[in-house]
Amino acid sequence: MSDTVRIIIEICGAAILAVVLGIVIGKARTKEITQKSEQLIQESKETARETELRARDAALKIKQEAEAEISRRRTELSHEEDRIQNRRTSLDQRFERIEQRELSLNKRQSAIDKRMNEIETLYQQEIEKLQQLSGITSEQAKQMLLQEVEKESRGDMARIYRQIEAEARAEGEKRAREIVTESIQRVASDQVAQITTSTVSLPNEEMKGRIVGRNGRNIRAFEQAAGVDVIVDDTPEAVTISCFDPTRREIARRSLQRLIDDGRIHPAHIEKILAEEKKEVEKVIEEAGEEAAFDAGVAGLPPQVLTMLGRLKFRTSFGQNQLAHSVETARIAALIASELGGDVEIAKAAGLLHDIGKAMDHNVEGTHAQIGAEFCKRNRVNDAVVNAIASHHHETEQQTLEAVICEAADAISGARPGARRENLEQYIKRLKALEEMANSYEGVSQAYAIQAGREVRIIVEPEEIDDLEATRLARDIAKNIEETMQYPGQIRVTVIREMRAVDFAK
Repeated sequence: MSDTVRIIIEICGAAILAVVLGIVIGKARTKEITQKSEQLIQESKETARETELRARDAALKIKQEAEAEISRRRTELSHEEDRIQNRRTSLDQRFERIEQRELSLNKRQSAIDKRMNEIETLYQQEIEKLQQLSGITSEQAKQMLLQEVEKESRGDMARIYRQIEAEARAEGEKRAREIVTESIQRVASDQVAQITTSTVSLPNEEMKGRIVGRNGRNIRAFEQAAGVDVIVDDTPEAVTISCFDPTRREIARRSLQRLIDDGRIHPAHIEKILAEEKKEVEKVIEEAGEEAAFDAGVAGLPPQVLTMLGRLKFRTSFGQNQLAHSVETARIAALIASELGGDVEIAKAAGLLHDIGKAMDHNVEGTHAQIGAEFCKRNRVNDAVVNAIASHHHETEQQTLEAVICEAADAISGARPGARRENLEQYIKRLKALEEMANSYEGVSQAYAIQAGREVRIIVEPEEIDDLEATRLARDIAKNIEETMQYPGQIRVTVIREMRAVDFAK
């Protein structure tokens, strides 16, 4: 056998041996893997059995809980059904009782209706008998009864009204007297010491001739430039300046006094002095307005308002300087407002500006309250202050407490002792006007103005005026006085009704 064949046979043998060995080794590994697989399968089966047992336990537990809940719910439903059934039975019984009661009420209503018909018939019969016996109808009797009731009611109303009014007046007067007295004492203003006059003193009688000038040229030039009238009469060492404008009168007075002191009196120098004094008076007016606002404690007023306020320095009313009166009113208003819980700043401003219209009422138509309110409104003064200015003489409605306080403070300042004075002629005219006004009312027997015009006492006819009408008459006369007359302070109206029965023994 050759070497090649032998090598091939060896190789084939080796290959066969390798195959056989591989087969043997593969079977051994396969057996091992099979054993491991069987072991894993067995373990999985055991795990599955354990899981199944746990699941069965949980399901059994849930089932038991569900059965217990269902049993509880069934018990509750059973109890609810029993309660509903009992409620239904109770309602049925109540409904039956209500039906029985309704039947009973219907029977009683029928009996009542029948009885009411019988009573109505008897009532009509009695009414007819009463009408036949009395000789009047029921309407006439009702009218007579109403008249009697009305008469009694009017008497009761008048008595109650007087009682309430007396109580309110007593308490109000007591409190008002305390506030007013305290306010006046705390203000402590001086009495009237300054009365604006138009008299200029002269050093000698020769000065009158120099003032008149040759053929009257100096006095004509002065009157034309100043806008005033210069009266040169028989008054020794004095001349009088007359003008309705107090500011122009003051400029003329100062200028004439300066011309007299200087001694040079001729038309050219007169015009120069008047122009200089006009500027000086304007400065005085501005300073007076600012000083008044400072004295009253009112800040923030526009310059135009302060200037117009300063013009009151040369204006008087019944001898009372209007600028001093305004400052005094502001102080009194502030004290009253602090006592009553009002706005002190608004009250002070209203009191200071309430008469500002008097600084321009000789140039503008309308009352000084209306003029002053419009002027302050144009200059953006507080609306509450504007209302107080416009309403302090009741020309418009008072909208705030401060407006009422301003009116009261104005009256206090004008009515305090020594504040104002009026001449005899005006005083007599005012008293006569009061008496004539009171006598003009129907049923008035006599009327007297007493206590220097502070009170009007009226005696009425008792047959024409009853107690209630007397009360109304007093109120109407007081209102008429407020609307038609100008007077300082207040006027008391007293109506007296006196019934006298007189007979003679013969």
